[in-house]
Amino acid sequence: MPDPIEANYVPDGDDWVVTVSGRGQRLTGKAPGLIAARDRADQLVEKLAPEEKFRTVVHMLDGDAVRFTNAYLTARLARPAEPAAAEEKPAPKPSPKPKPKPKSTAKSTAKPAPKPAPDQQAAEPPAPREHSSVPSKAAANRGRGAATS
Repeated sequence: MPDPIEANYVPDGDDWVVTVSGRGQRLTGKAPGLIAARDRADQLVEKLAPEEKFRTVVHMLDGDAVRFTNAYLTARLARPAEPAAAEEKPAPKPSPKPKPKPKSTAKSTAKPAPKPAPDQQAAEPPAPREHSSVPSKAAANRGRGAATS
């Protein structure tokens, strides 16, 4: 089994420098951002060992593979940047206020219903009656004509 190829990433301002070494060669590339640098490393590995079908590549950030994995996954899973203030959509214009209805010249004599006091609660409707085999007085008086009491 051949030795693994090493891809070492070093930040350079906003860019990244990637150095791929193995098989007695060393290739260097530069890319904007870690994800682009990872793609650039794949291209360099292809140039370094084009005849090999399966290649083992160890990716490292300043010589540390775990640190590269953490930084790379963070970059891949990060949300896209918020749009700049200049690119923001303008705020929607407020809709025009509705015109007031014309007032009627006729005066109304009806008074509005008084509002119930806050401490008064609406009465609950009566509970439904259960059916009974005993006829009620109202049912007994039906059909007898006018009731006298």
